[in-house]
Amino acid sequence: MRIDLHTHSTASDGTDTPGELVRNAAAAGLDVVALTDHDTVGGHAAARTALRELGAGAGLTLVTGAELSCRVRGISMHMLAYLFDPAEPELDRERELVRDDRVPRARGMVARLQELGVPVTWEQVAAIAGDGSVGRPHIATAMVDAGVIGSVSEAFTAQWLANDGRAYVAKHELDPFKAIRLVKGAGGVTVFAHPGAHKRGETVPDEVIAELAAAGLDGVEVDHVDHDGPTRARLRGLAAELGLLTTGSSDYHGSRKTVVLGECVTDPEVYREIARRATGAAPVGAV
Repeated sequence: MRIDLHTHSTASDGTDTPGELVRNAAAAGLDVVALTDHDTVGGHAAARTALRELGAGAGLTLVTGAELSCRVRGISMHMLAYLFDPAEPELDRERELVRDDRVPRARGMVARLQELGVPVTWEQVAAIAGDGSVGRPHIATAMVDAGVIGSVSEAFTAQWLANDGRAYVAKHELDPFKAIRLVKGAGGVTVFAHPGAHKRGETVPDEVIAELAAAGLDGVEVDHVDHDGPTRARLRGLAAELGLLTTGSSDYHGSRKTVVLGECVTDPEVYREIARRATGAAPVGAV
């Protein structure tokens, strides 16, 4: 089984529509794909429709989820939430607060870039984002289009949009301990996304991961393109010590990044345990 538990669509900052993502996942030979757009479940319905249109013969199962924006000790982090009830009101309110803050935050980063002499406009960024949750990848794409940088990843440095970079603007983010409580309350499962991605900025210390585990965190994303071999080994050891599940995922964003679907995958037994723990929603399809 090939299981990819972290992907993005045009509902946030990916370039594939939810339907395209599902079809591309099937074409890539995946058995399970999770749609985890940033702070939104807006792509779930279209992804389900595409899965139905593919039919059982595609052999693909859809896991619904979201990637929640969090901050602890002044450090930004992302929490993958799987198979929660999207109608649970408290979690829905928190997601809405984050989404509502994305536009003024993005406008602020565009303004800072303009002050730095970068020829991008809010209108360009808004057009790139479309109906998705606007974020740094959309701004980075505008910078590529303007010829300022050669790739989206080059924007995520201290020179530009990395955490605490020259043009960075903070946004409303959940306390991760609250996020765990809310996701659990909605019947979901939580996994700390790319916890060792040092090139994105400062990372959460191991002692905080231990505190999150004690608060009910289910797992950590270990196999990720932003983790080198030593980082993966360290995280795997930490997870074993703390009794956490370990996942692997592509963090696919379509053509916005070079990573491909299924570039990193999750062990089938870990996936089954995630599905077993969830009570808010069930995977769509059969494996």
